Amino acid sequence: MLRREPILITGAGGSIGAALALRLGALGPPKLILLETSESQLYTLERDWAASGAACTMIPILGNAGDEALLEEIFFHHSPRIVYHAAAFKHVPLMEEHPLAAIENNILGSGVLVRVATAHGARVVLLSTDKAVQPASVMGASKRVSEQIVLAAGGTVLRLGNVLHSSNNVAEVFARQIKQGGPLTVTSPESRRYFVTIDEAVNLLLTAALASPRALLAPILPSQHRIQELAQFMAQALAPERAIAIHFTGLRPGDKEAEELWSAEERFHSSSLDGLLVVEGTLPSASQLAGRLASLRAAHDARNLSEALTHLCALVPEYTPGPSVLALSAKSSPQVSA
Repeated sequence: MLRREPILITGAGGSIGAALALRLGALGPPKLILLETSESQLYTLERDWAASGAACTMIPILGNAGDEALLEEIFFHHSPRIVYHAAAFKHVPLMEEHPLAAIENNILGSGVLVRVATAHGARVVLLSTDKAVQPASVMGASKRVSEQIVLAAGGTVLRLGNVLHSSNNVAEVFARQIKQGGPLTVTSPESRRYFVTIDEAVNLLLTAALASPRALLAPILPSQHRIQELAQFMAQALAPERAIAIHFTGLRPGDKEAEELWSAEERFHSSSLDGLLVVEGTLPSASQLAGRLASLRAAHDARNLSEALTHLCALVPEYTPGPSVLALSAKSSPQVSA
């Protein structure tokens, strides 16, 4: 199926997007459209693509996945039938400082993409995160709403844990700290996460394209791993002759000690897709979702963070904004009338 259909990847220059692009290039779809907002990342991807020897037609496009006019142009000229949506803001503490940016990119941008893709008969496969489950951060809450948008349109959602060797992942941070002589910084002795490699993430994304409509998927992973143990392992592997100290820094804004791939309110069952479970839960009705998204957009456009958070919490009732986000909300004032 993936060899027959033109495919669009948003966020194609990111760690997972680029790995997915190169793997799909080897499969040889008739056309692969690579949308990326970062000039340097798109340039790097073009260079890696040329070195890979991929035979299929690759169309690099510099632009934003939430640009409706650009998306209409892409679908008119290239007719992608499958959209892998990997474009998102993902850094939790940074988004706690820029909540309106998280709302704009992760929610409103996803809404534009899904609307255009659906109008052109394309199906969206969203790359989501375990941070969308019982979110403690605005990034996690924004990804939960993007899940709702994609599922309501008949698309597919794949939740992943931490992806090793992705840009600025904890393993990359530890490697850099070990090279500098330490210390290794870990938020808490109890911090633990699910981990997959980039190759595993790409395999799961390729498989997710085979799912039935409105499928929310999660990988079959045996257990979470303590981040402290990863730090110790990497220190012993990369600097066996040195003693590298570990410093516990405390949880950052938006952090949780542990993440989950589904909530207590969600149910999971096996699927026919290799390595994946189906997760089922309650979603807002189409009219509820549309109304709340319209209100969220109005608040965002007015730069009214307090009102935007009210609508975000209506969309994700299990989310409670953290102290840093509430402090921003308290001191901010709308710059434009709604």
